[in-house]
Amino acid sequence: MALPPLLHLQDIALTFGGTPLIESAELSVSPGERACLVGRNGSGKSTLLKIAAGLIEADGGKRFVQPGATVRYLAQEPDLSSYPDTLAYVETGLGPGDDPYRARYLLEQLGLTGEERPADLSGGEARRAALAHVLAPEPDILLLDEPTNHLDLPAIEWLESELKSLRSALVLISHDRRFLEGLSQSTVWLDRGRTRRMDRGFAHFEEWRDQVLEQEEAEHHKLGRKLVAEADWLRYGVTARRKRNVRRLGNLHAMRQQYRDRKRAVGTVSMTLAEAEQSGTLVVEAEAVSKAYGDRSIVSNLSLRLMRGDRLGIVGPNGAGKTTLINLLTGNLQPDSGRVRLGSNLQMVTLDQRRASLDPDATVAETLTGGRGDSVTIGGQTKHVIGYMKDFLFSPEQARTPVGVLSGGERNRLMLARALAQPSNLLVLDEPTNDLDLETLDLLQEMITDYSGTVILVSHDRDFLDRTVGSVLVSEGEGRWIEYAGGYSDMVAQRGQGVQARAVEKEAKPKNADKPAAAPATQGKRKLGFNEQHDLKTLPKRMEELEAKIAKVQEILADPELYSRDPARFQKAMDTLAQLQTDLHAAEERWLELEMLREELEG
Repeated sequence: MALPPLLHLQDIALTFGGTPLIESAELSVSPGERACLVGRNGSGKSTLLKIAAGLIEADGGKRFVQPGATVRYLAQEPDLSSYPDTLAYVETGLGPGDDPYRARYLLEQLGLTGEERPADLSGGEARRAALAHVLAPEPDILLLDEPTNHLDLPAIEWLESELKSLRSALVLISHDRRFLEGLSQSTVWLDRGRTRRMDRGFAHFEEWRDQVLEQEEAEHHKLGRKLVAEADWLRYGVTARRKRNVRRLGNLHAMRQQYRDRKRAVGTVSMTLAEAEQSGTLVVEAEAVSKAYGDRSIVSNLSLRLMRGDRLGIVGPNGAGKTTLINLLTGNLQPDSGRVRLGSNLQMVTLDQRRASLDPDATVAETLTGGRGDSVTIGGQTKHVIGYMKDFLFSPEQARTPVGVLSGGERNRLMLARALAQPSNLLVLDEPTNDLDLETLDLLQEMITDYSGTVILVSHDRDFLDRTVGSVLVSEGEGRWIEYAGGYSDMVAQRGQGVQARAVEKEAKPKNADKPAAAPATQGKRKLGFNEQHDLKTLPKRMEELEAKIAKVQEILADPELYSRDPARFQKAMDTLAQLQTDLHAAEERWLELEMLREELEG
């Protein structure tokens, strides 16, 4: 028998500014279930998640949460301003029975110390602290809105692994396909104010969505044919049968209204790329290029050649120097040593991940036209700015909207629209997938695939890299960069692992510290880390369990006739005994090492 849901939203409705955003939405989450919530930008996904979290009250419908069930919600823009540091913020999420070490453990895994002041945090660091805050208590229900935003690849892969290990029920909103495919068991599609549910993970979503839309279109076509037949009857037969068929006439009017009011699927983005004349065969050549800031090496002795039509992906943890590398390869930054040579006839367009080049006071139309007239020229063809805006899902009413009030997704679409309107044969895209919905990502992928020029792409989206690039340049640490053929998955297969984890990078920081003399004082204040405290606490029990297992295996081997009666079982027991004894020896060594360290630190 199926378990009752921990959380249930029924017939939820919500209207913003007189326009219905959600009309009839349902969301049901059972214990341990992992569901993803998908839909276009602006469809109301985040709003529905806030209703589920109890932060917004719906205009209609019911919200039910099992009594005693704990719910934690991850907002896209967390507020830490009222806390002295990140550790205090994370610890407030813990309950009376929660593991007190878990807060520090999560912060360490996410690359934070716990001593960071909220006012000094970047957007990415605030997101990491917020993740630790909601994960620390291991709640019954986790509601996560774009949890991978601002995270680098090591953090994304760690988070995916951590969520898989939890018993919490999950509801995820994310534009990261690989992340959704790896975690989701069911899919809720919010479309035109209503929800549809599929009891399979996101990997099956697109096929299912296309089937639903095809069926809907067929039903609409059938309705149109029926409308024509009824209109014909009305024109020629209603006079003779007026009294008997008043209801049929009423049905026709209702059908017409249904046809008129029918909501079509939200429009799709139409991307057209303005391409310049071909560049030379050689686009970029780097020879023994090096760049450092102080004692920190960003690029060390890199040699690389990009030819026309190449698609290069650049990956690495935050702080590895990906943006610096792009600036070196495009001639915007001079190397300390080595040489960068750019090819002939290059026309480069850059998409800046920080949206820094957007004027918040300019309108959408002015941004696209440069403030000159009301048309945009793409590929030699002139198009009215309103028509071009529609290609990127902007309504005509938004033409005079200031850029500063646009959402993150809208700003990204505007950046794309402006960048793609400029003639180019070299595209430099720095995190172009931020805040884009899945359908827009699809079209961006197709555009890059069809683009005849050269592409340099920085991204933390594993699926996007697999679909778009022909080689991947990976940070190996200490300024070393190595190129691997294929996409991200191919790189992992060749390299044997993904991008270097933040924890390793964090350990290397003292080497590059600006004040080495301060190191002894820092070491003197050292405390046992979470993993060390956890091992010290749990290893004695682990050793007891191993000793008990060893005793059982030794009892089996004590049978003098075992070898002659069952040689296979005898050999298996011997192998098991050897492994258990090895594990016990390692556990004893580790416990002894930690106990001596604890005494030294406390003494």
